[in-house]
Parts: sequence; C-alpha cells; structure tokens
Amino acid sequence: MLPIVDFCGLRLTRLLLGANPFGGYSHQNGERDREMVAYNTPDRIRETWARAEAAGINAFVTNNETPHVIDTTAAYLANGGQLQWIAQVNRNQQPDFESALDRVKEIGASAAYLHGGAIDQLYLEQDAETLRRAIAHGQSLGMPMGVAGHSPLTHDWVNSLRLVDFHVVCFFNCGSVHTGGGEQFRLQDPYEAVKCIQRIAKPCIGYKVLGAGRLDAAMGFEFAYEHIKPGDVINVGMHRGDRDDMVETNVAIAERVLAKLEARQAVPA
Repeated sequence: MLPIVDFCGLRLTRLLLGANPFGGYSHQNGERDREMVAYNTPDRIRETWARAEAAGINAFVTNNETPHVIDTTAAYLANGGQLQWIAQVNRNQQPDFESALDRVKEIGASAAYLHGGAIDQLYLEQDAETLRRAIAHGQSLGMPMGVAGHSPLTHDWVNSLRLVDFHVVCFFNCGSVHTGGGEQFRLQDPYEAVKCIQRIAKPCIGYKVLGAGRLDAAMGFEFAYEHIKPGDVINVGMHRGDRDDMVETNVAIAERVLAKLEARQAVPA
C-alpha cells in the first residue's frame, strides 16, 4: 500500500494524481496538447480518478480554470467522490485570488495553492502584500494554503515571509520567467529543486518529477523519493492515452521505491 503522511492536517498518500494531461498541458508541443484534450473527456477523467482510488491514491490535484476539468471536479465532489481535492488556484477568470479561493472552497477543496506562474511574477515584483492577502484569506476559509513556483528563488522568497503552510516545488524551471521562457527542461534543475525542498521546513509537494514525460517513471520516482523529506509527497499527471494501466503501474512503482527506501533506512548504520 502507498504510505500515508500527515500533510498540514490532511492524510495524504505520498503519490498524488495530477491533472495536466486532462487539460492538455503537455509541456511538449501543440499536437500532444490536442491529443490529451481529445482523450480526456469528463467520463475518462472520472474513470481515471476511480482507478486511482482503487489503486490506493487518496487525493488529486486540478487547476481551477480549465472548464471541462473544473466542471468535472465540481460534479465529482458534489456526487460524493471520495478523493480529496487539492486545488491549484489562479486568478485569470476571477477579480482576484480571494474570489477564486472562495469558489474552490465552495466546490469542496481540501487544500489550495497559488499557481506557480503567478507566484513567480509576484516574486519578480516583490509583491508580498498580494500574496499575504491571498494566503490569509484561504486560511480563513479553513484550507491549508501553499504556493507553487518554478524556481528555488521563488520558494526561498516565499519561505522568508513565513506565510504559507506548504510549498509545491517544480523539479524543472520549465522555461519560466526565471529562465527566459519556452519549454526548457534542464537536467541540472532537479538537483537545485531538491536542495530547496530540503532547506524548507514546511511540507512540500514535488511536481514535474518526470519532466512532463521526459524521464523514465522508475528513475524519476526513485530520485524524487530519495531526495524529498519523509513527510513530503509528489504529484504526477498520468495520461492513460499512452498506457491504459498507467495509474496502476505508477502506483506499483511508487510502492516498490518507497518500500526499498524504508528498508534501507531501517538498517542500522
């Protein structure tokens, strides 16, 4: 079984199901984006969640702005879906973060974090006040609140402000505002990301641990779990259009890697 950790008061499996494939965010190319959107209908999204739950995952992440994904999320939770929802929140379709947080809480989010691109921009502008208002508002709604970001620079800044409950750390800069734009996936990035995770005391969710499909799953999972903290988790998007049993396969890999890691740590030095 997948180990479960206490994550800001939530009981989370150490593997979460992501949603970039559902919305067609391949971080590869336009053809791949369209392929993912065509495959991931609301029915297939619900089936993927059901298979994740059956395999032992207990939480999923989706953003708050992709129409067919957020509508499917709302219907799933309204109809008694048992997986916990961690909402990735942006403000592009709302007046501000606070309004967006009100909506995800209404839908049924168990926790929320602010979108990495938006937080990268707040870091560049050194806009701590906008961040402070958003985090305080989400916490006032009873949700653990975090931030994503595409560079350790962003997370170190946020961490210095002592505002958030958790961090969502990207293993790759992905050509963010920190590296000039474009889909840039550089192998040196994960080493800096895990150093960042280790120096942040708060719980962390690692994401893009497979480089948006560029890395072998067993290799990526092993590197991630060996370098994040014991109470941290990883979030992985799974496109069943590539392999129907991808969810079950990834869960089996995670269980195997975590069991080996636990066995190694149990051996006296």
